[in-house]
Amino acid sequence: MERKQASVRLIATPIGNLGDISYRAVESIRNADIVACEDTRHSSRLLSHLEIRDKELASLHDHNEEAKANQLLERVLNGDELVFLSDAGMPTISDPGYRLVNACIEKGVAVEVIPGPCAVTTALAGSGMPTDAFYFGGFLPVKSGKRERILSESLNRPETSVFFESPYRVLKTLRCLSSLDPDRPVCVARELTKKFETYHRGTAERLVEEFSDTKVRGEITLLIRGSGKRKSKRAPNLVSENE
Repeated sequence: MERKQASVRLIATPIGNLGDISYRAVESIRNADIVACEDTRHSSRLLSHLEIRDKELASLHDHNEEAKANQLLERVLNGDELVFLSDAGMPTISDPGYRLVNACIEKGVAVEVIPGPCAVTTALAGSGMPTDAFYFGGFLPVKSGKRERILSESLNRPETSVFFESPYRVLKTLRCLSSLDPDRPVCVARELTKKFETYHRGTAERLVEEFSDTKVRGEITLLIRGSGKRKSKRAPNLVSENE
């Protein structure tokens, strides 16, 4: 009997609403020998909700990923099936998994991605901003100087910019945006797919007013409309009109 090629599955998990997990994701978790998790306690709650029990869980996060990935892949090469779950959303997108994927590539282990929830695309779809092209910058820096520089760059970028931000800093970030360009359209997407999901849309200046007297809670995705000034992609005319 021909041996099946060794593979690892990256599985997108719900960003809030547990009903968003796909049938294919559930089936893959059921069939796995090892479930690698960013946080085993967090993933245990998901598995319990899915009524999946008696699975071997392995912790795989930013601090141990490089060493642990190689250990897990030795087991995969010996026939075990491995899936990887980040706490929420798609592995490798501002989450662990990048080193695991590269270790798979080095060892000739196939990588299968099972798509699903992602805060970036969810926020874009509900923002009302242009989505034909966008820039994703991950988490905004904590230090105000770096944050201001990145926000200034986003205001000059032609496409929509998307960032993750802490609820404790979102007002400071909005104030910074307002000082740079008070009329720029901004969207704060909060608690996506959860019971208290909200989209706050308006100019940077108006959202500063809206959030000034509000204690912000939950996970925040920040979107900034681009300048809309795109360079022409048309090939230059190399023939003189006078010829």
